[in-house]
Amino acid sequence: MKILGVHIGVIEALLSLNALMFLVRMLAPIPTFSLLALQPATILQQPWTLVTSMFLHADLTHIIFNMFALYFFGNYLQQLVGEKNLLKAYFLGGIGGGLLFTASALILGIPDPETIGIGASDGIFALAGALAILRPYMRVMMMPIFIPMPLYISVFVFMVALSFMPGVAWQAHLGGLIVGAIFGLLWKRRTVEIVGVQTPYGYRFY
Repeated sequence: MKILGVHIGVIEALLSLNALMFLVRMLAPIPTFSLLALQPATILQQPWTLVTSMFLHADLTHIIFNMFALYFFGNYLQQLVGEKNLLKAYFLGGIGGGLLFTASALILGIPDPETIGIGASDGIFALAGALAILRPYMRVMMMPIFIPMPLYISVFVFMVALSFMPGVAWQAHLGGLIVGAIFGLLWKRRTVEIVGVQTPYGYRFY
């Protein structure tokens, strides 16, 4: 994408926007949370928070870990699907995670509908889920267990397990992961099945 005539990569733009919003949150925490954070109880009055909440973080540790994961998964996935599709997976995953978080709160009461949800994790889980489908056996080392393992295990087992730590919105993580996995399956089907075959009548695709 171009900003003021200068090309800026999608990942760099997302990292910059998250950093900017973190500064805004620190300078004006109350209005920022009331206007931009996702709260299931007020979702009908503030539907835009399904997106804006993705750019808010609780503290420095929260944003550092999320931005590291965004850079890692985003860079790999971008090489496979391109910038536009990376952005699509990120935002669809974020919205999907927010919707599952909201539905769980309003229908099951888990968490309480007054609970505020923030963070980029649902979009990042979408990128991780898509990449784990497209490159399942890529070897990675996940913090804090620095042991090489296939990507599909680190994402669908290790990252999911970490989602159930206290204070973590596992519903948002799960929603993003489901969206990302579906995105990966659809992309894999699209790229695998389109194979050109030379015939006397030209090319056919299957």
